[in-house]
Order: sequence, then structure tokens, then C-alpha cells
Amino acid sequence: MSDLPTHIGYIIDGNRRWAQAQGLPAKAGHTAGYEALKTVLIETLERGVPYVSAYVFSTENWKRSKAEVQWLMALLVRVLREDLHLFMEKNIRIRVLGSRDKLSRVVLRAIDEAESKTAHLTGGQALICLNYGGQLEISDAVKKMIEAGVAANEVTPELVGEYVYAPDVPACDLIVRTSGEQRLSNFMLWRSAYSELLFVDKPWPSMTNDDITAILEQYVRRKRRFGG
Repeated sequence: MSDLPTHIGYIIDGNRRWAQAQGLPAKAGHTAGYEALKTVLIETLERGVPYVSAYVFSTENWKRSKAEVQWLMALLVRVLREDLHLFMEKNIRIRVLGSRDKLSRVVLRAIDEAESKTAHLTGGQALICLNYGGQLEISDAVKKMIEAGVAANEVTPELVGEYVYAPDVPACDLIVRTSGEQRLSNFMLWRSAYSELLFVDKPWPSMTNDDITAILEQYVRRKRRFGG
């Protein structure tokens, strides 16, 4: 398929509603969502999209119950450790975007190990947005600029882009949100200025390879003008 996006961002939504519809606890929904995460990230990259990001835990998600947060963190550690071989076998580099504040030493160690073990891989990049918030990313970029001694008259959009998380990662060509909600929820605010937006009605755990095909086909049909 020609004219594929360079970067797709997925806003994961609907794990708990999926579980509720199945008569299951929220924990089961997150587990199903974790299985979908591996499938969607790997399959999207294998279709030829170089960068895929997934909004797995926002800075606002700390407001959830302690038990739910602990389970989400345990699943993320599982992705970064027990399932890392799945990405390595596909030559996929893992990177984690977000703040390291509040993350446990276990989670931080898993992040560092996964990034180190896959840093040399060249078959696409899976960007896991963990403890991530778009506004925080921008404010952190401003702090770094101040610390670097950047003068006010030197500030440009291009320069700010050099201070955001993983500045080499390109803007999102397409942002996909599942479960029917139609908002960005603080995801990729800097990289979404000209993103195409696509809202999928089904919850995240129900995503399949056929949905990825449909998403890519819709993107290819769109005409991007960038204000022109």
C-alpha cells in the first residue's frame, strides 16, 4: 500500500467498558487490552508504518484506584520484559515516552533494559507512552530550554521540537482512538498539529488485523493539505 503514514498514534480506550460488557472485572479488560497492544503495535509496524505510538497510561490515570494502577503497571512490565522477545524477533525498537516521576524502580529498570536491548533494531519503532501527558511534555520542553539558556528571541516552533520527548520521532500523520470517544485527551499535543483523526467505535481489546487494514485504507484515501 502506497502513501502509508510515517507515524500512527493509538489512543487506547475502552478496556473497562469491554470488560463490563462481558460481565468481567476491569482487570480482565486491561489484560485483554494488553494482548491487543502487542498485536496492534507489531502488525502496524509490519505493514510498513515506521513509527507507532500507544497511549497506555496518562498522567491523569494516577487518579484510578491503587489496585487498578498496580495491575496496569504489572502489565506494562510484562510487555517490556516477558514479551520483549516478540518485538526483538521482528527487529522492532522499543522506546518509552513520558515522565519518570512516580514510576517505581521496577518499572524504570524494565524501561531502561527494554530500550537498551532494542536500541540497535531497525525494523520500526514502537513508542509506549507511559505516565505521559501532552501538556507535561511541552512544559518539560520549556524547562529544558530555560536550563539550556535559550533566549526568548531564539524560541521558534522548530527549536521547541528539539526539546520534546524523543525529538527525532516525527509528528503523527494519523491518530486513532478506539471506543467511540472523540477527543485527544492530552495525547501528542505537539505532534498532532496536522494529524488526521480517526475514531473507531469498537473498544481497544476488540481490535484485529482487519481493523488495521481498514485504518490504513482510510488514511490513504484522505487528502492532506496542511493549511494549503
